[in-house]
Amino acid sequence: MQRRSVLTAATVAALATLAGCAALNTVTSEVATYGDWPAGRAPGRYAFERLPSQNARAERQAELEGAAARALAAAGFKPAPAAEADVIVQIGARISRTELSPWDDPLWWRWGGGYWRSPAWRSPSRMSYYANFNAGWYTRYERSVALLLRDRTSGTPLYEAHAQTDGSTAGDNALLAAMFAAALKDFPASGAVNPRQISVQRAP
Repeated sequence: MQRRSVLTAATVAALATLAGCAALNTVTSEVATYGDWPAGRAPGRYAFERLPSQNARAERQAELEGAAARALAAAGFKPAPAAEADVIVQIGARISRTELSPWDDPLWWRWGGGYWRSPAWRSPSRMSYYANFNAGWYTRYERSVALLLRDRTSGTPLYEAHAQTDGSTAGDNALLAAMFAAALKDFPASGAVNPRQISVQRAP
């Protein structure tokens, strides 16, 4: 009985660890999709199209295209030269950093019955110390990705998808790949509810 209890506890601990790892690798994005993909049309072949500003940062754009390519493959698309593609894909990503000071919130000043209003705690040295101390807590990053799929022959927009997350770090290409995957998770359906939350597993 004692041995069985030990094994059971070990199993529970292992399952808890796996669940924790899965939660850490789950990326939840706010997704919005638009457009009417033609009924009965297969995803087909695609090629990326770059804006001049994206060509100016060709290496970074290639990384983004690599991240989006996984999501396109999962949706059933296959890469092809531009002249042979059925669909032209434009992508973009944006990461915005915001520094929020605790003193921007008027409630901060009323915390503790005016404790922070006292002249001693408003000295320049103490204010500078606490501003720097709290800066890391109030740094937020907003991350956004977008895809636009157009018919190559006519140029008609067929499908548009956006995904957004925020957090305390800028993230990396794996995170952006998960966001692209979330953006195309419901393809070819457009959004009955925009925005909506979609969770996907982040690739190692």
